[in-house]
This record gives sequence, C-alpha cells and structure tokens, in this order.
Amino acid sequence: MNIFRKKNIYLDYASATPLDKAVVKKVAFYEQKFFANPTSIHEKGVEVRKVIDESRSKIAKLINAHSDEIIFTGSGTESDALAILGTIKNYELRMKNESAEYKIPHIITTKIEHPAVLENCRMLEERGEAEVSYISVDRFGIVNLEELKDSLKKNTILVSVMYANNEIGTIQPIEEIAKIIRHFKKIKPENQKGFFGSSDEGGRGARPLKNLSDFPDSSNFPLFHTDACQAMNYLFTENIEKLGVDLMSFNSSKIYGPKGIGILYKKRNITLSPLYKGGGQESGLHSGTESVSLIAGVAEALSIASKIKQKESERLTKIRDYGIEKLLSLSKTSGYKIVLNGSLEVRLPNNINISISGISSELLVVELSARGIFVSEKSACKSDDQNESYVISSIRKICTKKDGEVEGSLRISLGRDTKKEDMDSLFVALKNIFEKYKKFKV
Repeated sequence: MNIFRKKNIYLDYASATPLDKAVVKKVAFYEQKFFANPTSIHEKGVEVRKVIDESRSKIAKLINAHSDEIIFTGSGTESDALAILGTIKNYELRMKNESAEYKIPHIITTKIEHPAVLENCRMLEERGEAEVSYISVDRFGIVNLEELKDSLKKNTILVSVMYANNEIGTIQPIEEIAKIIRHFKKIKPENQKGFFGSSDEGGRGARPLKNLSDFPDSSNFPLFHTDACQAMNYLFTENIEKLGVDLMSFNSSKIYGPKGIGILYKKRNITLSPLYKGGGQESGLHSGTESVSLIAGVAEALSIASKIKQKESERLTKIRDYGIEKLLSLSKTSGYKIVLNGSLEVRLPNNINISISGISSELLVVELSARGIFVSEKSACKSDDQNESYVISSIRKICTKKDGEVEGSLRISLGRDTKKEDMDSLFVALKNIFEKYKKFKV
C-alpha cells in the first residue's frame, strides 16, 4: 500500500510531539556530561544537583510558582496519580493521627477526564477508599457548573477537572471552577457539623472535632487539581495563582520535550503522601535518582513553548478552522455524515475531532497511514468495544445509532510543523477513501 505515499504528514501531536531541536541538544549534552548521582556530595554530584535546581527554578518562574512547588515525576499519568492518590492517602493518615472517626472522602471529577484521572478514581471507589461524583458535560464537552456546585459537600476533599480535553479539545472554565471552590470554602466552616463523622450525619456517636481548625490543613479542602497536559502549549498557565489551582499536572512529551518525565505543581501549603517510599527525592514524593538530562530537557521545552505560545496558537487556530470547514464539507459530497465533536469556539487551537457515520475509524486511520497521513481514532457508542470513546458518548448523551451501524471519531491534532496545505492533503485523502469504500457503506 506504500504506492499511495507521497510525504509524511503527522497529525497526532496530542498523542506525542517530536523533540524540539534545541531540546535534543540540551538532553544530549547533559546525558553525556552530567552523569553523577545528584545526591552525592562530591563535586560531580553537586554539579548535577545545581542543574536540577536551576531547571526547577526555571519551570517555576514560567508558571509564577515557587521552586519547592515543582515536583518531577515519571509522566503525566504519574503526576495525576500522585495528586489524586497522594491527597486521599494523606487525608486518611491525618484523620487516623487525629483519632477522629474516619469518614470516606469524596472526590468530584468529570465524565470526560483522561484515564489517568478516571481510573485512579475508580480504583479508590473499588477499594472503598473514596466516593466519587462524575459530573456531566454538555454537548460541547463543557462541564456542568451547577452540577459541580450541587455535588460539593462536607466530605469533599478533591475536585479534579482537566484544563483541556485530550480527545475533543474542549477547554474547561478552570478559573470559574476555582472561584466556586473558593466560595464553598468560605461558607463551609459554619456548615461543617458532621464533616468528620459526627452524629448529625450518621456518625452514630463518633467524636466530632471542636472546629475545623482542629484538623491539620482542613481549611484547604477541597483541593483543586487540573490535568494540564494538553494545555501547556496553548493556554494560559503563566500565573498559577490566577488560575486558582492547588495541584496541576503536565508532562514533557506534549510540549516537544523528552518522554519519561512529568511535573506536578503542588501549592506550598498542600501536603501529599507519596505513592511509594525510597530515597526521599523530590521532597519524598518521587523517590529515585533524578534524570538530569530529562529535567533539563523539559525545562528547555517549556521555556520554548512559553515564548511562542501566543503566535503559535493564532497560527494553528487559522489552520484548524480551515481544516474543520474543509472536512465538514465532505458531508455534502461523500455520502458520509460528518460532524464536529466538541465546541468550535472553546477549543484548543490544534484540535479537530470529527465523527463519521458509515465507516470504521480504525479503517480510516489505516488507510490514511498508508498515504503517509497519521491521525488517531476512537470508536463511539459501541458498548462491547474496549476502544469505545466515553468522551464522545458523554457529549452525545444517548447513542442514537441503529444496530450494526458503524461510527467512529478521528482526532486530528496539529503542531509546529503543520501547514495549511496539510489540511488540503487530508481532505483529498479522505475523499478518495470515501469513494473507495462507498459501495461497502453500512
């Protein structure tokens, strides 16, 4: 099938980005020259520690945070896990230390979060370690703020809402959510009888604390966490305080940096418990010898992304809108119904997600790949399909397809090498594929 191939057009930047050339040089340099263990007190170890500290400080300045609020992890997934599991474990330990009647903590998240958030929440539910409210979204993928307000309650410990969806590109109102949580904290103290299992809410005689301040850090609850892995290239992250989050996860592989490293921003007054024990690196939250080359690489990648963020966002928005218009026009000529998933306006500059009725998205990905065009896919509304898109199902609410009807979604994500003519190439390729399979249309 390689006879179709003319040139490679990579349109899967939401999955992984290539390394920026400057980052390649940075990583190679530190990998070769700075190999000592940063915990060593000899000269070579001190040199490595200095690079790590400088990189941490560099990242902190880029989001207007303190250096000690930056925790290096192994990935965006691990960063999410540390935020969620670390919060719940710390709550559990502190409650036991206070000899208070333990009440299962409550988490609020959305139905369209990344699996790194959803699966950890489900795991806590299965273990009986937390109860979780999964907030719905509208047809554009925007979180229901009224439902979020109504879901906040006395034992809510954590709210986790992603900044921008990895599949449909919808941007969530993070600052507005932060305001809702802050307001809830202000009114919470006078309504906290039973928060720690007192008898007015089924505690059955459990000892209530005298007041909220009897529990360490209790006034911080609920904490607000956001997964910002898809947001760092394009959205506002320059002032973490204005954003209003307590915890923010992001990773290197989405910002043209090296794979194998993630970052968790943790506000100074927030205490987490580690997922595992070891040498105590990263304030005891991520034990293991730090990789100086990866740390220097992600710092450089974030610095570059921050410098070109506005210009690149404006450029890609124009290409995105042009691509959406071209692709949707195929509905009129191809015989296949094509719809845009997610909001057109409140959307990442680099994201296009379309559903196509009557043809398998897996087939489309393979055919496009044979033509040198690389996108990703998810099938929708197929309950027996492990590759089902719960995100698409959530924004459509009810699957209206007939039995046996095939429908899937293509995620087309743009990046620094994407040109307007790439949308033309994609349009022509899909047009030819539709023509080829039209006689087999389900």
